[in-house]
Amino acid sequence: MNSSIIVGTPVLSEAAELYRKHGLALKTVVLFDENTRRLFRDRVIGTLEEQGFRLLELSVPARETSKSFSSAYRLYGGMIEAGVDRSWNLLAVGGGVVGDLGGFIAASYYRGLPVVQCPTTLLAMTDSAIGGKVAINHPLGKNLIGFFHMPELVLIDPSFLTTLPRREVFGGMAEVIKYGFIADSVFLEWLEKHFDRITALEEPFISEAVRRSAFIKADVVEKDFRETTGLRATLNFGHTFAHGLEKLAEYRHIRHGEAVTIGMACALCLSHNLGYLPGDAMRSGLELISRFRFPRGLLERRFLMHSAEALLENMFSDKKKLDSKLRFVLLKKPGEAFLLEENVEDREVLRAIEDARRFFTTGRPQ
Repeated sequence: MNSSIIVGTPVLSEAAELYRKHGLALKTVVLFDENTRRLFRDRVIGTLEEQGFRLLELSVPARETSKSFSSAYRLYGGMIEAGVDRSWNLLAVGGGVVGDLGGFIAASYYRGLPVVQCPTTLLAMTDSAIGGKVAINHPLGKNLIGFFHMPELVLIDPSFLTTLPRREVFGGMAEVIKYGFIADSVFLEWLEKHFDRITALEEPFISEAVRRSAFIKADVVEKDFRETTGLRATLNFGHTFAHGLEKLAEYRHIRHGEAVTIGMACALCLSHNLGYLPGDAMRSGLELISRFRFPRGLLERRFLMHSAEALLENMFSDKKKLDSKLRFVLLKKPGEAFLLEENVEDREVLRAIEDARRFFTTGRPQ
């Protein structure tokens, strides 16, 4: 899959050549959200038209609720009216919402069109645009309805990141750090050394962080596409806690990356408490997480003010639970993660949450 991931600036200037190389027609539905359309529409559409693309432009509101059946139904209608058939493909330009929704549309329209991802956020560049898991939400849970639909190309231009608010940069950095924790201790050390330069979007640091993150995810996905061996599940380090936090916040008041950052702190504590991760490694990981910046009051309102029991209850709505058991990804050491097959006692989960709460309050987990 790594050959389908292109990182560079300006990557879209090579789109026609890349499309032809991958057997794609130059007939493309371009999906934006309102924000990416405002910021990048002229640049994207102009660059593609100069290369001879035939385009249908569609957009959705820039919010999580756009990942819905009603949005999909409206977009299907626009494509049908425009005569889009199976000879077309879809280019999703945006963050995780556009990437997930665009992938869902492509996977289902005419029983499947090729999809090309052009992520514009750090979170999408390093996570959601890669791996082929596309979905929409249901009122009872996030990403519950979807497909495995691999992108034919992932076109990553780090220059898009200069428009991002700082909050979104730190949110995306959560996934970058995650790859170091689960798969590459050398990368993790590099991230610790250059954290400030990466979050300041300095080159070549930001492009290198994006490239290495994207390739780590692609390698994991290639080895375990449908999560049959447990390897791909390691990409969910911190996410079991994070999805509970997102549900507590009604999927509106906390960003995914912020929830993952808090979730990784919980997972580090759980890894240590269950006897897998040495104390010094846990403390080193927590020290790195302490460098993240949250909006004022978010930690208090979305984590610290909720009881550990309330978070645990909301974690049980996570689609990653199996037979009503929570599945946890833990660390044995920095760069080595595994999916714990045994059930974890509620008291241990609650203890890990309390340790993480203590860390965010005092700087010490226990």
